Amino acid sequence: MGFIFRRTAKLGKNTRLNISKSGASVSRRIGPVTVNSRGRIRIRLGKGLSWRL
Repeated sequence: MGFIFRRTAKLGKNTRLNISKSGASVSRRIGPVTVNSRGRIRIRLGKGLSWRL
């Protein structure tokens, strides 16, 4: 098992700054869809369940 470092800070109502070992990114939530500055898309399917594209 590896060690994971991740830190998140809110910048606004639907915007977050994410800092991890691989660098920093900004994510924005629009309804059930979250898009981050690295081009990753995540869709919420239900409580605690999501699909990453």
